[in-house]
Amino acid sequence: MKRTLIAALLIAAMALPAMAHHSSTMFDTGKTVTLEGVVTKWELTNPHSWLHVEVKDKNGKSVVWGFEAEGPTSLLRAGIKPSDFKVGTKITITGNPMRDGQPAAIWLDAVRASDGKKFNPRAGFAVK
Repeated sequence: MKRTLIAALLIAAMALPAMAHHSSTMFDTGKTVTLEGVVTKWELTNPHSWLHVEVKDKNGKSVVWGFEAEGPTSLLRAGIKPSDFKVGTKITITGNPMRDGQPAAIWLDAVRASDGKKFNPRAGFAVK
């Protein structure tokens, strides 16, 4: 019994770094930002992809925001392809911003200006 308990505790302790990695505590999930801008970079990487969007702040200054999304496989299941966001693509994007005020957010939704197509990166997790 004692060995089983110790083994269970060790396994739980090893899982903590993975849980911390997938934590979204740096983002304020109680707030959203919606920004219009132009894609400057599209990083399809594991475990998280990043869509970089140049926007104008309230003073007209250009600021590049990073929007975190799922990995490439989940994005493909959501119907989001690498070609959907070429550099220069105009979009409106919504996300949960960073708590510390840095220009980054969790990507919730995006709409491509050229055709009004909507993109939800979390749709790749939907059970069909």
